[in-house]
Amino acid sequence: MFIIKIFALGFIASAAMGQLVKVDGSSTVFPITEAVAEEFQMAHKGLQVTVGISGTGGGFKKFCRGETDAQNASRPIQESEIKNCQENGIRFVELPIAYDAIAIVVHPSNAFAKDITLEELKTVWEPGAQGKIMTWSQIRKGWPETPLKLFGAGADSGTFDYFTEAVNGKAKASRGDYTASEDDNTLVMGIAREKGALGYIPLHYYEENKSKLKALSVAWKGTSRLPSKQSVIKGEYNPFSRPLFLYVSEKSLAKKEVQQFAEFYLKNAHKLAEEVKAIPLPAATYSVVLTQLKEKKWGTVFKGHSEVGLKIDDLLKKEKN
Repeated sequence: MFIIKIFALGFIASAAMGQLVKVDGSSTVFPITEAVAEEFQMAHKGLQVTVGISGTGGGFKKFCRGETDAQNASRPIQESEIKNCQENGIRFVELPIAYDAIAIVVHPSNAFAKDITLEELKTVWEPGAQGKIMTWSQIRKGWPETPLKLFGAGADSGTFDYFTEAVNGKAKASRGDYTASEDDNTLVMGIAREKGALGYIPLHYYEENKSKLKALSVAWKGTSRLPSKQSVIKGEYNPFSRPLFLYVSEKSLAKKEVQQFAEFYLKNAHKLAEEVKAIPLPAATYSVVLTQLKEKKWGTVFKGHSEVGLKIDDLLKKEKN
């Protein structure tokens, strides 16, 4: 699904003058970037920002072709995407802008499921479960024979990549017989309609829809935690906590409006991430990342893959190295 949002009436004139910043990618990061874009345009009259949603993977395809200035991502850039960017002469800076988590959710009328283990999630979501694990009773003894209605991120979503790596040990390794979408609002509506639903969505979409959904506590390595801002900040909600990113290309940063937008983003991300229910990074992290932007630190510190269970403190250490 591809949606593009234009925030001003002067789009045509601005595009002609080159005063346009084009962003695409993750639906998870979209609410933060949308909020930043609105504030940026109010502070910089005549500059326009478009923000699209085509998923992290779909957005990187455009970004690595040089079609966009910046890329919203709910996971680090992958090896294949790094190669595509290199082949097209696209260098970039990697800017962590917030933290989020993946919430495991069910229909609010579900009274029997309160928690779920990583092993049980693997039972449900591994590729071999397709067409075989079809009822709740197959997940845990004592649960009813209610048919499972599964909902999750689409294949172009960074949430899909991160979830499958955390649960199944390999990005994109998943059963395919479920309702999939790169638009998280679509998943929220689907889960809210189906009494046998089990799905996974970004934490801040759950936070905004608590009346429609019920979150399960995730048991992992001897602990069990519900998804929340507090459990993520404390490093207790694992392995589903993750950093969110904005990638900006070298060619685009040569344009004054893009440099201004990227700096404005990092200076205002703490306040605006919180406003849209995402989890801001510590002030020290934003300071480090802003310095990296100004000094044009090209490339990624993640070497082409996600680090499952990375804590906020660990992210800061990683960025400083």
